[in-house]
Amino acid sequence: MQSSPNFNDRRGPLDMLVLHYTGMETGEAALLRMCDPSAEVSAHYMIWEDGRLTQLVPEDKRAWHAGVSSWQGDTDLNSRSIGIEIVNGGHDVPRADGTLPPYPEVQIAAVIELAQSILARHAIPQSRIVGHSDIAPLRKRDPGEHFPWAQLAAAGVGLWPEPEKAPAGSVLVGRGLGLGDKGEPVERLHAQLRRIGYAVPDMSGYAGPTEAVIRAVQRRFRPDRVTGQADLETLVMIHQLADRVAA
Repeated sequence: MQSSPNFNDRRGPLDMLVLHYTGMETGEAALLRMCDPSAEVSAHYMIWEDGRLTQLVPEDKRAWHAGVSSWQGDTDLNSRSIGIEIVNGGHDVPRADGTLPPYPEVQIAAVIELAQSILARHAIPQSRIVGHSDIAPLRKRDPGEHFPWAQLAAAGVGLWPEPEKAPAGSVLVGRGLGLGDKGEPVERLHAQLRRIGYAVPDMSGYAGPTEAVIRAVQRRFRPDRVTGQADLETLVMIHQLADRVAA
């Protein structure tokens, strides 16, 4: 264990797991930052590209990784969560051709193994295993659309929607919903997003904050279409996830 000074005591029950990418040039740079008292940032664990694991903060302490965020109505998520930083440049340090740097298989295997061990030690619901972009969709994009959430879900780590037809009684046709739309379909969408856990500002129409939340949903659950527009397939997916969380 390499200790970070950036932690304090928890102020609530531990019932969440939050995944991040480091978003820096190297793992060494990220580690130095999380061990720097002036940075005031840390995580419980960091997983290197080759699968090595570094623990920075004991699980019973409050690491500083979530920032201003919320999920399922809860705030101060640092107090409620274990944070895992995964060494990856992400959107901040893309490859020379502009694409996002892939996560090596050995690294993802280590993420899954660590997450499974955390879930064995703590009562964390599947609906409370999230990415940083889920809990702070207006300002964060990690662990990114290149992170293999479906692979984690297949290993019992987090939710994943199953393909299905449009929900019974659906009246949505055509392009779905997007910027400027108003009315009951948008209100229903907002309610479903809140049921899943996303913090949707109280508004009457589909505006910038809604678009940011939809991008976060797509970044995680529909990574080949991160548009911010709630097309029909995205709406069906959100409906299904909301039902699963509410069940």
